[in-house]
Amino acid sequence: MSKKIKHTKKLTLVSLVLMIFTSVYGFNNMPRSFYIMGYAAIPWYILSGLAFFVPFAFMMAEFGTAFRNEKGGIYSWMSKSVGPKFAFMATFMWYSSYVVWMVNVASGVWIPISNALFGKDTTQSWALFGMTGLTGPKTLGILAVLWIIFVTVMSTKGLESIKKFTSVGGTAVVAANVLLFVGAILVLIGNHGQLAQPVVGLSSFTQSPDPAASGSMVSAFAFIVFAIFAYGGIEVVGGLVDETENPEKTFPKGIVLSAAVISIGYSLGIFLVGVFTNWASVMNIKSVNLGNASYVVMGNLGYALGDAFGASQATSIAMSHGVARFFGFSMFLTLTGAFFALMFSPLKQIIEGTPPKLWPGKMAEMKNGMPQNAMWVQAAVVCVMIVLIAFGGSSMKKFFVILVSMTNVAMTIPYMFIAYAFIPFKKNKDIIKPFEMFKTYKSAVVWTIVVIFTVGFANFFSILQPALTGDIKTTIWSIAGPVFFALVAFLMYRSYEKKCVKN
Repeated sequence: MSKKIKHTKKLTLVSLVLMIFTSVYGFNNMPRSFYIMGYAAIPWYILSGLAFFVPFAFMMAEFGTAFRNEKGGIYSWMSKSVGPKFAFMATFMWYSSYVVWMVNVASGVWIPISNALFGKDTTQSWALFGMTGLTGPKTLGILAVLWIIFVTVMSTKGLESIKKFTSVGGTAVVAANVLLFVGAILVLIGNHGQLAQPVVGLSSFTQSPDPAASGSMVSAFAFIVFAIFAYGGIEVVGGLVDETENPEKTFPKGIVLSAAVISIGYSLGIFLVGVFTNWASVMNIKSVNLGNASYVVMGNLGYALGDAFGASQATSIAMSHGVARFFGFSMFLTLTGAFFALMFSPLKQIIEGTPPKLWPGKMAEMKNGMPQNAMWVQAAVVCVMIVLIAFGGSSMKKFFVILVSMTNVAMTIPYMFIAYAFIPFKKNKDIIKPFEMFKTYKSAVVWTIVVIFTVGFANFFSILQPALTGDIKTTIWSIAGPVFFALVAFLMYRSYEKKCVKN
């Protein structure tokens, strides 16, 4: 009998592209982008892919190969490149972006539930215990707090409990994408090539159909944050270089091809939304907001399919509710899986990667492989933020504008710090770099400046734009998250330094 030799299969170009695609590509980004900018979102996705996605992914690849044996992830990268204080501040802000994400999703997860149950978003009329004073954002806020408590209880039981939830949802998202692409093409055929959102020359791709944003360069620049956020998750590529076949040639091709596939996928998806969705008659309605835009679009796809092939209005409405139910159920499974994973994963990574004495009390203590004490502190912070925003007197539309703006800003600002660390990383000759995409120090500096400028420029206008239109509250909340968590990180590290000096 011949012996079976075990060997690890390396990633080919195709499998590398697929892995990056599944880590980065997010379905919700397309309907939301169409809601904000219409077809005008497309050029910004392409620009962000070139100025952010490709160079930043190459940086992550160099970091990942140089520090492939380090346990602390981005903290280790920045600590060995710049210093532990900078690394902790930046990593804590990176972690805090997931806290803000939880605030957003815990409130928004009830919209897919409503779609799954009723075939449309009815959350604006929900009132807990029938109390008229607890409608809209307040009801969603209370439900979000209960959701956070439930997820925390389940997550602290250990990894096996979490696996049951995270294993669902992946197939459902693939099905939703197939439904959008195939459904839009069928509607286009049924309507003999006529678009629901007509293309009126070049202006359709440069100006938002929203009268409030049309012609405003500030609004257009602010949208870049949405595009950068849509490319989020590329930190994962840092650990893929060693797993790639012939990395020197395959990996750069994989990154460039991934950027092309993802930006084209987003661009085509946004355009296909316009095939069956007229912005003025479907999106420009008081009940539509950033929280439910995706569900409104998918419900409209069901209606447009029936209408394009001559179905009665009653049948078309039934198809609309059917598609909305399917999509609502799919997104609920997806968000649930993501929530259970992100409830512990970023927190565990930052605690395991940093010195235990950085964390006050018993926050760094592990039980069942989980930082249970820290998870409950995290839950308390998320709940307080939810209550403050939900009971702050906003309408449902403004409620989700604040949540989405907070999330976009919080999740993109840390990229500036990670990118900055790349310059001292390249300068340090003591760090062994098995894989180098940027062959010279000068090219590394130039592309680092491009990435930092792109992210900083986009966030500046994203934070400024609401204030210029009189929406001071959104601007304040967008700044408050990063500033608050940066202050917490500073005070924690200062306390740690005092402990070290004392000892």
